[in-house]
Amino acid sequence: MLGSTSAGMRKGVSKIHGLESIKSSKMVYLQPDVLTPSRKDVLVMTPWLAPIIWEGTFNSAILNEQFWRQNTTIGLTVFSVKSYVIFLKQFLLSAEMYFMVGHRVNYYIFTDRPDYVPHINIQKGRQIIILTVRSYARWEDISMHRMEVISNFSQQRFHREVDYLVCVDVDMKFSDHVGVEILSPLFGTLHPGYCGLSRTDFPYERRPQSQAHIPEDEGDFYYTGAFFGGSVAEVYSLTKACHDAMMFDRVNHIKATRQGESHLNKYLLYHKPFKVLSPEYLWNHNMLQNTWDQQVVNLSSNIKCFRFVTME
Repeated sequence: MLGSTSAGMRKGVSKIHGLESIKSSKMVYLQPDVLTPSRKDVLVMTPWLAPIIWEGTFNSAILNEQFWRQNTTIGLTVFSVKSYVIFLKQFLLSAEMYFMVGHRVNYYIFTDRPDYVPHINIQKGRQIIILTVRSYARWEDISMHRMEVISNFSQQRFHREVDYLVCVDVDMKFSDHVGVEILSPLFGTLHPGYCGLSRTDFPYERRPQSQAHIPEDEGDFYYTGAFFGGSVAEVYSLTKACHDAMMFDRVNHIKATRQGESHLNKYLLYHKPFKVLSPEYLWNHNMLQNTWDQQVVNLSSNIKCFRFVTME
């Protein structure tokens, strides 16, 4: 296990006879042990060698130093439309406390009610950017519009302003630190309601007529549509593919079982994510009472923190 660390960083440049000597940062932490797995109770690596991120499988100090050196800027997209504007203040306050602490962040708030965006104090190096979108009467139209808007803005704007995009739902709050350990070219998050179940129990779209169709004998995990991201280029590819597929289905009068989430799962099945976030990163306490079998309840007792929880 990668234990808690104390990190000291010393940087400097000295000159001798006109030549520069650059002193690199120094960090102090426990030596990794190749013979002791970081977690023995959960799967920490996918068959395609993508890490599954659990508490205790990473060292935040090392990762922060790497991303600081790259001058990384992270974009956080959230849609606050219709009655969901009531969740925005709690969402932003919790993000300021726990999301990418110490790093530059652009909050991209898509809303049909810009006057309802709360004024809050944010950390240095962060900014709130309000982007007005139209409202739709039906939630399936909002889901489809979300994919379209993210893909359009990724192509037109985001690629010039941020290095990574994190796309989340507004009706949630951060409850523990979510940092650069999640960042990769493409990541998805395991849906806590289906963790540990057979692929035959996943709510994949099974109708061959739909563009979201996944056959019975295929599937790795079931990913939530409430938390995904990656590089701007990869998020553009994902959201454009999902929107195009939903539009194709609409022309054929088909609506996938879980709408945008169904198309997201189809995409991540054939475009494997570089990292997979464990259910720690998205939690609904009601699932312990309603949908979890004994095997998964036992697993949940070992989880040290719920980093991002639903408020509904």
